[in-house]
Amino acid sequence: MRDRQAYGDARRAREFEAFVAGAAGRLLHAATLLTAEAPDGNPRARRLLTLSLAHTYACWDRLHGEDPYDCARQYLATRFARGTWHQYGAFGRARPDPRSPLAALSPQERLILVLRLYEGVAEEQTAALLGLPQERVHTLCDRATATLLHPRRTAPPRAVGTKVAPS
Repeated sequence: MRDRQAYGDARRAREFEAFVAGAAGRLLHAATLLTAEAPDGNPRARRLLTLSLAHTYACWDRLHGEDPYDCARQYLATRFARGTWHQYGAFGRARPDPRSPLAALSPQERLILVLRLYEGVAEEQTAALLGLPQERVHTLCDRATATLLHPRRTAPPRAVGTKVAPS
């Protein structure tokens, strides 16, 4: 009996390792886009990835033919959505890195854009996952896309006052 359990545990570990080898890079990239961190310095994205993979491993035996990547992505997205208020809300911590391509977007816009365009999740599924009306998801995705395609231009600073002649 113990041999059968040891064999099952070893098989589970091999399957999960193969999954991580194939999916971790894409999930880390998605997490980095969500957190709007620089790719070379992304501790929040790495934490999101670790939590997502740990959750997926804990659910591994219950997946029964479901896509483990879908499970990991859903946990990553919901964990980011729940943690956003604490990170970005009250105290203004965890500001996006200005080098990030999605830094100009709000956390919710980033989440919807990453799910819809980077991950290819359908609008209906994104709405259900986030508990939002489908129209809201559509509007936020359109707004985020417009923000990225047509960024605000800041005017160069204007000189105010009089010039002082050198002495």
